Amino acid sequence: MPLHVLGINHRSAPLEVREKVAFPQEAQEAALTQLAGRPGVSEVVLVSTCNRTEVYCQVDDEAAVRAWLEDAGAKSGVAIGPHLYAHRDGEAVRHAFRVAAGLDSMVLGEPQILGQVKQSVRAAGNAGTLGTQLSRLFQATFSVAKQVRTETALGAQSISMAAAALKLAQNLFGDLSRTRLLLIGVGEMVELAASYFVAQRPQSIVVANRTVARGEEFAARFGARAIALAELPARLAEFDIVVTATASSLPIVGKGLLESALKARKRRPMFVVDLAVPRDVEAEASELPDVFLYTIDDLGKIAAQGSESRRAAAAEAEAIVERQVAAFAARQEARAAVPAIVELRRRADEYREIELAKAKARLAKGEDPHAVLDALARGLANKFLHPPPQALSHARESEREALAEAVRILFPETPEAPPAKEE
Repeated sequence: MPLHVLGINHRSAPLEVREKVAFPQEAQEAALTQLAGRPGVSEVVLVSTCNRTEVYCQVDDEAAVRAWLEDAGAKSGVAIGPHLYAHRDGEAVRHAFRVAAGLDSMVLGEPQILGQVKQSVRAAGNAGTLGTQLSRLFQATFSVAKQVRTETALGAQSISMAAAALKLAQNLFGDLSRTRLLLIGVGEMVELAASYFVAQRPQSIVVANRTVARGEEFAARFGARAIALAELPARLAEFDIVVTATASSLPIVGKGLLESALKARKRRPMFVVDLAVPRDVEAEASELPDVFLYTIDDLGKIAAQGSESRRAAAAEAEAIVERQVAAFAARQEARAAVPAIVELRRRADEYREIELAKAKARLAKGEDPHAVLDALARGLANKFLHPPPQALSHARESEREALAEAVRILFPETPEAPPAKEE
């Protein structure tokens, strides 16, 4: 059954489309179960991050998966058909390797994608949609990603979106030690951004989260205070810098809320980083003159402005990927031959048992051992050689040359001469 990858990413679809077809971690298992229930779909892994939503699957016809993705978009009011890409077999393997290695990321070499892919594979395992073929694919994928990070400087040359956000904030405020920082959410993206901003020793740090207990646990790692998300309307005006990345399906910071906060701040600027997909901040908020709003796409473009050394590292990484794609294909071909090899050995054992039983019976009667051995050898040879001539004689002309070539490969001439008879 062929391997397929179908999806959208930051190159094929704008943020306003990607955010409508995003599957947060808690929704992935249900989506996998639903997709695996489609006719002809046997194995599925769903990778959904801020930059991509992709389905890796074993399926005879990709149409079922394409229809499922288009339905998901239609339910959210977007047509994703024009943005979809599809890869099959070797191209699908290459795509998986490049994604996990950070070669297909908005920020070349960014390290977060490997952890996100591993998380998606675990979700498929929990949902029961991770079969043998996709398991092998992703084991190889993780190995390739590790090799790229070990043998090239790709990861070391990466500038994260969090680092780009920090630079922009410094351009606006200068010394961040006089600013007040608000972190909304407690996920990986917020944690990464927090590590950059907290290092600048802002005047105060507050974490807002829907679950206060989780917010307090997260805040303790950064010497921050935690508040409930419900307190945001009353507290937003206090903060100069806001970094948000929740799994909310709807915006949690609207244009009106920011407008009220700006009035309370007497028009002092606010720097807002929205790392969420779907977005946490209403897009219309960018129209406010004193709000400096940056989405994940905005930061990606800034961070992607790479150096020559990063491009050189990427070239080395691409070469590793190409070698490993070829190696994976060779392993798959070898595995595909295993059933035929097992069947051939079974038949050989069957022929051997038949001829050996005949030989033992003749020896028991006292017949000449040399004649018995000669008959045994002839019997085995006849059994092995009977099917090929039959197939050649009944084959169509278009098939005969392929069969003849198979005979030459399967039964090569042996250079060994028979041992000399003893005098």
